[in-house]
Amino acid sequence: MTVSSTSDLRPVAAPRDLFVQRLREQWAEQLGRRLDVLVAGCLHDEPRTLGRIETLLTGVDEDLPAVRAATAARADLSRCLLGDLRSAPIRPRSFDVVQVSFLLERIHHAELVLDRLLQALRPGGLVLLRMRDRCSAYGLCERLAPRWLRRHLTGVDLPAVYEPLTSRDGIHAFCLSRGLMITDDETAASAPAPTPLGRTAVTLADRLTRGRCPATHDEITMVIRKPHNHFARLI
Repeated sequence: MTVSSTSDLRPVAAPRDLFVQRLREQWAEQLGRRLDVLVAGCLHDEPRTLGRIETLLTGVDEDLPAVRAATAARADLSRCLLGDLRSAPIRPRSFDVVQVSFLLERIHHAELVLDRLLQALRPGGLVLLRMRDRCSAYGLCERLAPRWLRRHLTGVDLPAVYEPLTSRDGIHAFCLSRGLMITDDETAASAPAPTPLGRTAVTLADRLTRGRCPATHDEITMVIRKPHNHFARLI
């Protein structure tokens, strides 16, 4: 099966004003200095209107046809690095903000990749994280469904890996072990699956698991801060 065009992508909820607010606060803390932003997950991430705040955006993502098409259409990125995220040429402590948008659930070695992205973050910097929850009904369907059914859920042919990190408990444990602070933690239900079959699968997953994998949400939004005095792997 070939990867669909970006026009076929499953719609996602609009980026929360929460991220814009945290970006403005970060800019104010830096006394108006330009924000260097690393955008990890260029497929679903969208440009944000920040008014007079100056930003320089660098993209990084896996080298997949749908991703290449999406990044080619984005004029807001100063450059984009596509390839193996474990070895992408990202300089340590070179970004004020790292945006991770619907990336972790579709890659292998997600914990290693997130560690690498954190190395690129300056002390006091922010991670703006959005991902699908592997413990939701949608996440359960996507990670267990055969490839043909997954397309009814997402509208696009992308990997659905969903390692244990891609859950609220997974991220909380990761942050605790690395001395990171979660300042915001929210769940939301984004747009429904694009076909009746996909929506039926999500509803059935909720019922068959008796709500342990709920259909009430599928998306996790978090803001994570890297402390100024940061020591890796405290525990």
